[in-house]
Amino acid sequence: MSGIALAGAAECDLGSTGMSVLDLQVQAVKRALDDAGLRLADVDGMATNNVGRFSTTALADYLGLRPAWVDSSFVGGSAFEAYVARAAQAITAGQAEVVVVSYASNQRSARSRSLGGVREDHLPEAQFEVPYAPLYPISYYAMAAQAYLHRYGATREQLAEVAVAARAWALLNPAAFRHGAGPLTVADVLAAPMVSSPLTTADCCLVTDGGGAVVVTSLERARDLRHPPAVVLGYGESTSHTAMATRDDILDTGADRSARAAYRRAGLAPGDVDVAMVYDSFTITPLLSLEALGLCPPGQAAGVVADGHTRPGGRLPVNTNGGGLSYCHPGQYGVLLLVEAVRQLRGTCGARQVPGAEVAVAHGTGGIFSHSATVLLGVDR
Repeated sequence: MSGIALAGAAECDLGSTGMSVLDLQVQAVKRALDDAGLRLADVDGMATNNVGRFSTTALADYLGLRPAWVDSSFVGGSAFEAYVARAAQAITAGQAEVVVVSYASNQRSARSRSLGGVREDHLPEAQFEVPYAPLYPISYYAMAAQAYLHRYGATREQLAEVAVAARAWALLNPAAFRHGAGPLTVADVLAAPMVSSPLTTADCCLVTDGGGAVVVTSLERARDLRHPPAVVLGYGESTSHTAMATRDDILDTGADRSARAAYRRAGLAPGDVDVAMVYDSFTITPLLSLEALGLCPPGQAAGVVADGHTRPGGRLPVNTNGGGLSYCHPGQYGVLLLVEAVRQLRGTCGARQVPGAEVAVAHGTGGIFSHSATVLLGVDR
């Protein structure tokens, strides 16, 4: 497949901004459009969530737009990779010409973790979980981490290396929340306060304000805009469960199914990927994603990370902006995976640039490994 591209990509302000969600969204949208060389008047499609009960309506009204196509599906942090797929389909079908996919939150300024997810205690399967008072969502990810360590014989130190590698990238990214914090060590991760065994606070994503936006349009139009386009090569999506109690295998995230669909549409294989942007809400998340994406054999991602292969200079660059662990995590992180993928393909990442990057994968995880969405992007050949 081809014919669709990301023509613009940008962040809004990050960190602790003191701004409203709508104002951060406006920043993200306008900066992405400016990056593409387009105007608000060019936009006839929007995809977003987290603005309110009717997110696209609220944002469109605030921006003074009347889009012909919108999507505000809420499936967690992977929504934005899914939005790219649906925007591509809408543009191909003639429903829209320029779609902006955006997200922002002010959860750090608001001092809230409510954006991490909404408990579904009324669902039937909740009776098997709620009596044990799990911490939502970390206890569920901690269960997956314990299962991974047990099944594959990986060590707690190897798990900690995920956060260490993310920090190494963040030190090369001036926009990263932990840019000036200095290197992180395995000892630092293990010594951090325990939250839900085996995960400490250093195994957990940041709590920041922030967000971003990407502009989706036809490849033909994108070629006439400000920057070389990032071509949408393929995409895939998978939905599995809500409650952990209903899962047959606690380590089956469904990401292998979304990845297979993306590779199939792109006519590519895992070996074609030069740089990977994978959701890292907790240190276990990217390990399972890298394996599901076929970038590491089952059970070997922990060793690959521990051996330094995902760090700067490694053979498998992962989360080159510092990821949700050290760069930014505003409740839902998926749109920022796309922003960094576009920048890597353009070759504009400065000190953290991966030489010769031509194919990037952006892989989002929503809920408790409940929804997966994968997008493959490439340079315009």
